[in-house]
Amino acid sequence: MADRPAKPDRETLLAELDALSATATSADGAVSLSVNTDGVLTRLRLTDAVSGMSPSEIADAVLRTYVEAQRESAKRTGQLLAPLGSGGYLMDRLRWRVQFEPEPVPVAAPAVPAAEPDGKVLKDRSADTPAEAPPDGPVADDDWYGRGMRLDRAW
Repeated sequence: MADRPAKPDRETLLAELDALSATATSADGAVSLSVNTDGVLTRLRLTDAVSGMSPSEIADAVLRTYVEAQRESAKRTGQLLAPLGSGGYLMDRLRWRVQFEPEPVPVAAPAVPAAEPDGKVLKDRSADTPAEAPPDGPVADDDWYGRGMRLDRAW
């Protein structure tokens, strides 16, 4: 029977897990973040490079960098806990974190107002019927509540 590695001292193991931190940086350097042994975000830094990115591109860069840091954290946590055994819920969750791949976020094109058939974006509303004039003076509550819900065309 092969010799098993000695189980680590409980206090030493807890101290190592508590001190564990994994840091990742996006390929373009725009996002840098750190997570702890549980994969919880502990630091997030964005550089000026994000100013040229759309909100969805920033979100995607943060998510992908976060997943990369979580993978590293899960690998290192698994290495620390390996002497205790490789079975159980905790080790299954660590393996899942290592294999997790977020779904790609589609980058939406900037919203452009739809052009009218004649190619104009702005619509001439001068021929539209004008809105009803508001009533003169205050309207009594009975007028509003006595007839039930009303839909005002201005809404």
